[in-house]
Amino acid sequence: MEMQTIVVLLTITVVLLSVTILGLLAAVIALLVKVRKIARNIEQVTVNVASATEWLSIAKVVGEVTKLFRK
Repeated sequence: MEMQTIVVLLTITVVLLSVTILGLLAAVIALLVKVRKIARNIEQVTVNVASATEWLSIAKVVGEVTKLFRK
């Protein structure tokens, strides 16, 4: 009977640890998905800032105005 109790307790422990590991794995995957979304948003912001910075250049503005009047 003592051996059977040990086997049952070990089985319960293994099941609980497995559930815990699966829960942690799911949490890590969810976190990685959110980090990927944030990285994609940061990349888009970087592109927008680069585009805005390009348009703030006086040479670019004058060049575009000149092209506009040449047409």
